[in-house]
Amino acid sequence: MSALGGGSGGGEGINPVGTVVGIVLLLLSVGIIFIVSPGMALMSLIGVIIGGLLIGFGVHFVPVGGAPAAMGQSPGIATGVTMLAAGAGLAGLFGGAWAAELGLGVALAGGAIGGGLMMAITCLMVNVVYVYAMGIPAASGKVAKDPITGDTFEAYKSQGTEGHGLPFISYVGGVIGGALGGLGGTLIYLELLAVYEEFLPTALNAPAEQILPLAVSMAGVFAIGMFLVNAVIAAYNITGTIEGPHDPKFKRFPRAVIGCAVASAVCGLLAILVAVM
Repeated sequence: MSALGGGSGGGEGINPVGTVVGIVLLLLSVGIIFIVSPGMALMSLIGVIIGGLLIGFGVHFVPVGGAPAAMGQSPGIATGVTMLAAGAGLAGLFGGAWAAELGLGVALAGGAIGGGLMMAITCLMVNVVYVYAMGIPAASGKVAKDPITGDTFEAYKSQGTEGHGLPFISYVGGVIGGALGGLGGTLIYLELLAVYEEFLPTALNAPAEQILPLAVSMAGVFAIGMFLVNAVIAAYNITGTIEGPHDPKFKRFPRAVIGCAVASAVCGLLAILVAVM
């Protein structure tokens, strides 16, 4: 049995006992912050949880083929789920952090665009390598035709493989996943930054302008850490490769969403208590 429920092979079921325990931990984390600092810190924790949900959900859109994709035996990008998701999320996080001073809406948009753009470029170059270096067309092994373009795959799929390359639906899924990951990571960063800017000057008895570099650094470190935590949970839920939103494994995302919500609540609790206690 896995920690998120279902069999070790990654079934789609949700373990009721694990879900209840997770919800209790989530509510406990929110309750602690409500008691300690019921104002902005509580709202920031909720924002962190939402950011974690976006990351966990977005990872399931990203086409990951692992080692089989490197040999042209499976569609997707030839790397692991966590590494690819982290790359997209960090690109979005940097874009959002750069625009933090321009307001919440602009910063979130910058994060989403940064993550989506990183995945768009990555998917494009992956297909260039597949087509022009390896000489293989894009063909899915999960569906008979592309849900968006209607292109059929059976005639182009090599015998003995699960498909190869990046079909258009996988490309679109990668961009969506990158945008969601960048959006979630940026939201976590902005919420933590607001908490640190508010509470650290009092906690350290120092002027706000002197605290700002520390606040930015701490928010960035915790945001990156929480992004990796959520990406690993989603990767464990996927268990291997995934082609994108058309892949049957995509239906497993509710389990990852629950796990990411709980993990984000607990990690967010610790990150906020550092400043408010």
